Amino acid sequence: MNWLVYSLMTAFFFGCYGVALHSGSMGMSDPQNGRWKAFLFVGIAYFVIAVVVPVIILKMAGASFEFPTKGWSWSLIAGFAGALGAFCILLAFGAKGSPAAVMSIVFAGAPIINAFVSMAMHPPKGGWTGIPIPFLIGIVLAATGGCLVALYKPAPAVAHDAPPAAVAQAAD
Repeated sequence: MNWLVYSLMTAFFFGCYGVALHSGSMGMSDPQNGRWKAFLFVGIAYFVIAVVVPVIILKMAGASFEFPTKGWSWSLIAGFAGALGAFCILLAFGAKGSPAAVMSIVFAGAPIINAFVSMAMHPPKGGWTGIPIPFLIGIVLAATGGCLVALYKPAPAVAHDAPPAAVAQAAD
């Protein structure tokens, strides 16, 4: 059941990701370049967590530093997909998407895309016609859930002593 614990931890961190990313880009106080500045710090964090830490762990474990082409190429593609996804989230925020709406669509849509990409790369037993009806219902429910959460997210409470600019920003 370790996979479930790690999956729930991932959901927790990704669930915090959008709000933190939006807060970081807004906190840059630079409407023109705030998203790029926030993305820069995401990259720094990725470098520390995804480069420095693994190098230390691999060295401590005495692992070889040989990387087969299939392994590094797919891993690099995954990195590009993750980085582009993170940047597209920032673009959505810049286009006035709220973290609650944007992340609801992202996290409802990602499993759907994942399911179809996985099936394209590893076709299901019996082909596409062998897809069980409950799976298709799950796809529809995931899409519906993402839309409902994005459309009907609760409005944030507005502090009475907040300046007008903060109130307008909270409404976005």
